[in-house]
Amino acid sequence: MVATVTRLSLHNIGFSIEDKVILDDINLELNSGELVVLLGANGAGKSSVLRSSLGLTSVLSGESLIDGQQVTKLSPAERAKRVAYLPQKRPMAWPIKVFDVVSLGRYAYGVNLGRLKGDDLELVESAIASCGLEQLRNRRVDTLSGGEAARVHVARAFAANAALLLADEPTAALDPKHQLDVMQLIRRYVDAGGGALVVGHEASLAARFADRLVWMRDGKVVADGTVEKTMTEAMMAEIYGVSAQIDEIAGHINVSIVDSL
Repeated sequence: MVATVTRLSLHNIGFSIEDKVILDDINLELNSGELVVLLGANGAGKSSVLRSSLGLTSVLSGESLIDGQQVTKLSPAERAKRVAYLPQKRPMAWPIKVFDVVSLGRYAYGVNLGRLKGDDLELVESAIASCGLEQLRNRRVDTLSGGEAARVHVARAFAANAALLLADEPTAALDPKHQLDVMQLIRRYVDAGGGALVVGHEASLAARFADRLVWMRDGKVVADGTVEKTMTEAMMAEIYGVSAQIDEIAGHINVSIVDSL
């Protein structure tokens, strides 16, 4: 079970780089118990929203709050206890074991990673089990497939036992099966009481798992609502510049790209 209920709130976030607007007046909330997917074309500002949420990017205007506290006034350890973060680039250059990587999720708590015990060990073991990594726990991470490595990173985030998870394209470069596996893990985390803000590109995947969709274009939020209200052919045309057909197949919304506009 994840930590107590937490709310992440972004108010009027904006910043630019060399006169180029990256984020423009972003307002967004994430609560425990919901899975929100950020959708938008490359360069829309999705990753910048996640980084700004955690104070990893210096903004020119607005503020990010965790339970009413400015994120920039929290220590890195305190932020890590409340929000687990999976960045877009997750290199694993060292030949260390899966168990040790997952154990890094307890780093913010000042534990000795080589001598886990008590609740820390229990949380790491639980994360490994929930992500189906029992048979890989002693494998070196540099020998894993892309899908296996993705599950290791998710397990590391789960081991933090944070109330919220921010994940930047956790299904990137994965085949369809492993995309489903990762999103199912995040969905189960949310169903257990966590909250997740996920950057994605796969519209059908987002429609299947999200409670809310936030659509971005040119650094702005253009729509924020349920899948039923916002996953439309008009929205796909506006955000991605494509003609799309949206159908329901086996109880799930399916988005097929027909052509570019």
